[in-house]
Amino acid sequence: MVRRPVTLPQLQQKKQQGEPITMLTAWDYLWARLLDAAGVDVILVGDSLGMVALGYQTTLPVTLDQMIHHAQAVRRGVSHSFLVCDLPFLSYQESPEQALRSAGRLIKEADVQAVKMEGASPVVQAATRRLVEAGIPVLGHVGLLPQQVHQLGGWRQQGNTPQGADAILADALALAEAGAFGIILEHIPADLAQQITAKLKIPTIGIGAGPHCDGQVLVTADVLGLSPQVPPFAKGYADLATQAIAAFERYCQDVKSRQFP
Repeated sequence: MVRRPVTLPQLQQKKQQGEPITMLTAWDYLWARLLDAAGVDVILVGDSLGMVALGYQTTLPVTLDQMIHHAQAVRRGVSHSFLVCDLPFLSYQESPEQALRSAGRLIKEADVQAVKMEGASPVVQAATRRLVEAGIPVLGHVGLLPQQVHQLGGWRQQGNTPQGADAILADALALAEAGAFGIILEHIPADLAQQITAKLKIPTIGIGAGPHCDGQVLVTADVLGLSPQVPPFAKGYADLATQAIAAFERYCQDVKSRQFP
């Protein structure tokens, strides 16, 4: 069977038919090519690359130019998956016009198909409307917001009080009304994610949000066992770090003992 590129209407159809959506992150050509070959529905160039690929402690230092650079590399490895890229911290919070300029650069310079913004502040809601009006699909993101980690006091679960849950539900509904094609639900209680998913006509993608979302996303480095610290909600499917270190050690031993070349 010929595999066709994933489109937005197909993602919407998956929600309607109850078919889970798969999403993973990529930060370069190598991993993008493998994810695409594996049949991942959506590849996210997440600003988590700041921690995974650039060695920062948070996502906050990542610049728009850095996101464009990495997204360009990812695009070269993607033929079928739907490609989304994060707008990094302070590249959209100023105004809808700033968001449009930033998103426009990602669309034009990196050939991504959609962008993601965190939160549902009035500016983000207005920016979502502006981008959608301009023909740029927007993926929303509520719950734990890594770009607000200092304000939130760390990487804690959100929405675990009645007031917090109501606020996250209201944010998700507002983003859907503003035109987002889907929403990431990060590190919130499973029953809250189930409630949001049932109320929305657009897909929800969970990360640490339980089994009731329309899809799931993880950071690829966590999946492969490459991250030094893995969130409690992530699941490792390999231990590539241990295998890689062992391979490097064998190489060094072979060179030093003149067994290679």
